[in-house]
Amino acid sequence: MAIFHFSAKVIGRASGRSAVAAAAYRAGERLHDDRLDRDHDFTNKSGVVHSEILLPDNAPEEFADREKLWNAVEAAETRKNSQVAREIRVALPAELDHGQRVELVREFCQREFVARGMVADIALHAPGRTGDDRNHHAHILPTTREIGPEGFGAKNRDWNAVEMLEGWREAWARDSNRALERCGHDERIDHRTLEAQRIEASARATAAH
Repeated sequence: MAIFHFSAKVIGRASGRSAVAAAAYRAGERLHDDRLDRDHDFTNKSGVVHSEILLPDNAPEEFADREKLWNAVEAAETRKNSQVAREIRVALPAELDHGQRVELVREFCQREFVARGMVADIALHAPGRTGDDRNHHAHILPTTREIGPEGFGAKNRDWNAVEMLEGWREAWARDSNRALERCGHDERIDHRTLEAQRIEASARATAAH
């Protein structure tokens, strides 16, 4: 049964985190961190079934290289408590096949992040060897600064709005349901809280009665 999961958090220096390390771990790669002058090597990590970087049209082509991208992100930040990236994790419908899940994530990121001017680094993970074998999921790392031909510029504070996050949650549910319908599945997901869903169900039952 398809489930809804959409979580978002900030990757920030205040908690000692590095955007380069986060990207290396999620993509299962070895990346050199220029700021820390160290390698983050996660090439032994299993379960990464797909990764790619989606660039806005005006972004430097060199940022298609994961190491160059995230080192440029780190270089653009000067404060010790800078927020260097966001991380979004979504559950992928187990009913879809691998190609359909990649297409779902790619189309969602292209419209919701890249079209707004963010670079989106995506990594799809397969379920672990133990636990729920339906736990297909994706990690998405969108950048926090606007980008142009010369690189990263100012931060867009509108991207931090609660309304933006709620819009992304709703869009993910809508896109997932469209993908399920398109592929002939009856399952659907709902981004609303269980309480909101119960209220609607109760109202429908009352109206029907």
